[in-house]
Amino acid sequence: MAATAVRYLRSAGTTATAAGDPQPPQALPRPDLRAVRDGERLPVDPAEFRRVLGHFASGVTVVTAHDADGPTGFACQSFASLSLDPPLVAFMVARTSTTWPRIARAGSFCVNILGDGQGALCRGFAVSGADKFAGVAYESAPATGSPLLDSVPAWVDCRIHAVHTGGDHLIVVGRVEALGATAEADGEAGPLLFHRGAFGRFTD
Repeated sequence: MAATAVRYLRSAGTTATAAGDPQPPQALPRPDLRAVRDGERLPVDPAEFRRVLGHFASGVTVVTAHDADGPTGFACQSFASLSLDPPLVAFMVARTSTTWPRIARAGSFCVNILGDGQGALCRGFAVSGADKFAGVAYESAPATGSPLLDSVPAWVDCRIHAVHTGGDHLIVVGRVEALGATAEADGEAGPLLFHRGAFGRFTD
């Protein structure tokens, strides 16, 4: 629900100056959060953490939304289904993200699941500060109006259901309002995969 995102933004110190005149999104400060006290165990080296977890292959998505300033979105590999009843999905986003406050203000988002030939599209949405929608065709998702990118194999249209803190990331839970897949996705189209810092695809 949009109220969940509003509560988050208020707790993060982001407010609107007047109705219809929101402040531009600001990067959230990187938090210094720990699950254990100092001295309980040695911290994991970040480089080693990334190296080891890079062995886990994941799908790739582009999470999009539409706020008062227009379309916004970012490339996201930390997406998963969460619940069947009610239908919930989740994605993780860095608390320093400048895109997330805009998604939070919109109160809704669309998860665009990418196919194995859409690596360039993913790279475009992974660049910070660029016009990510330049040359990108899209339509409005049926339930929320979030950007539904052309030619994606599948999509999930959601409203924000809950936001949880997870260290230096946020865990965003969305309630599914609509979803769909193309005929090609149900047949021969393969997913775009991310593994050890590179894109890949299924092979026979």
